[in-house]
Amino acid sequence: MKFGPVAVAEAFGAIVAHAVRRDGLVLKKGQVVTSEHQAALKAAGVAEIIAARLDPGDVGEDEAARRLSARLAGPNLRCEGAFTGRVNLFAEKAGLVIVDAARIAGVNGVDEAITAATLAPFRAVAPGDMVATVKIIPFAVPGVMLDAALEAAGKGAVRIAAFRPLRVGVVSTLLPGLKPSVVAKTLRILADRLEPAGARIVREERVAHEPAALARALIAIAPDCDVLLVFGASAITDRRDVIPAAVEAIGGRVDHFGMPVDPGNLLLLGAHGRLPIIGAPGCARSPKENGFDWVLQRVLADVPVKASDIMGMGVGGLLMEIASRPQPRLGDG
Repeated sequence: MKFGPVAVAEAFGAIVAHAVRRDGLVLKKGQVVTSEHQAALKAAGVAEIIAARLDPGDVGEDEAARRLSARLAGPNLRCEGAFTGRVNLFAEKAGLVIVDAARIAGVNGVDEAITAATLAPFRAVAPGDMVATVKIIPFAVPGVMLDAALEAAGKGAVRIAAFRPLRVGVVSTLLPGLKPSVVAKTLRILADRLEPAGARIVREERVAHEPAALARALIAIAPDCDVLLVFGASAITDRRDVIPAAVEAIGGRVDHFGMPVDPGNLLLLGAHGRLPIIGAPGCARSPKENGFDWVLQRVLADVPVKASDIMGMGVGGLLMEIASRPQPRLGDG
């Protein structure tokens, strides 16, 4: 692509690089110069303009952005029309943003003229939310560069893992100091968390904070549920504590205890057969974002979450302070 000053007499078919405003004449950036424009420019006393001309093999900015965005867009994303070398991608369903970071880095590593940006991986989005954008910086790129970017992009490097309307079972354990109002509020907050996914609480039990009672409750509600959540009256402090002991008592397994997300450290992830079980940390009683959200959302979106996934959440895992926290972080050793 050629770029620079062009005499008005030779500017036919060139792309305006900098807007021209003179005596009522307006030529916008990106417009293609016509013979009428040339006459108007000459009449306005404009001798030359800054413009771009495509070389053979160049691909215009809009076409390049269309082709690259179409290659990047995976399930549940739509690409809007190209404008000024940009195409934005929007979610068609509520769910989690899934990004192949290596593919996006590969696209951005081809040439400075070609860029792709996305939301952070595993960000929850609603229908209509913007998820990614492709921007071609100059007015055109060499076709060989675009081909390299398309190769680096692969297919469907950005997608939405749609939330599922799961049936959720909840067991709350009780101790004398726990007010019924706290449990009721916890359930209301949980219902609000589930609503964007279309999921709902279908079974709810309240039992004493001891392994046998909790195990019986889990067995009782499991057949009607797609996921089980346990809110303990007392936080889990060890793999041998009440909630993990109950999970193992019903023949389940504890996949991971603890997470490098704060608030949210004391989360337990397990399963009974194919049924996920989450032992919620105390901060899950708050509507503020915490580690419980990160795990619950993956379960709702059918995105695998393993021990290694949880252990990889530390970067970005330091979240906002919550008022219910008994000891602020600044006081922690």
